[in-house]
Amino acid sequence: MPMTSPFRIGSGYDVHRLAGGLELWLCGVKVPHSKGAVAHSDGDVAIHALCDALLGAANLRDIGYHFPDANDEYKGMDSKILLRRTMCMVREKGYELGNADVTLCLQRPKVKDLIPAMQQRLAQAMQTDAENISIKATTTETLGFVGREEGVAAYAVALLLKTDRSSLPNQPRKRG
Repeated sequence: MPMTSPFRIGSGYDVHRLAGGLELWLCGVKVPHSKGAVAHSDGDVAIHALCDALLGAANLRDIGYHFPDANDEYKGMDSKILLRRTMCMVREKGYELGNADVTLCLQRPKVKDLIPAMQQRLAQAMQTDAENISIKATTTETLGFVGREEGVAAYAVALLLKTDRSSLPNQPRKRG
């Protein structure tokens, strides 16, 4: 019988074009900037990447499968709602978040002072402790579409833990 690990890792990536006159949302926080993300929802690339990491770890396909941009239900939607729904799917499959690590890639604005608020927003949406959420930001040293401020990108990794270990094959059970 194949061995199933109680640990699952997933990765996610998202990118959105930036344009004037739109809001910029990152990790559930509205970021003051002259440009915002062009997207079907609110364009929060970090949450979209995080949803993909969580869905991938749980082997539940991807964000586009569950929340397609062709569906008007998601037009302009707050991405924290997508994250909450993603966590519900992950938990229904018997997993809980171990930790998540998000990297934001943008030339401007600098967001380091917003990171604690971002951690809190993600933790609240995911019903976990902020200690389980790591967020970092980097530039691309003016290289590429991020460096030219044409777009914003995010990478995410999530570790899930099986909550019902009794369903795992070949797992020793506690004697009572």
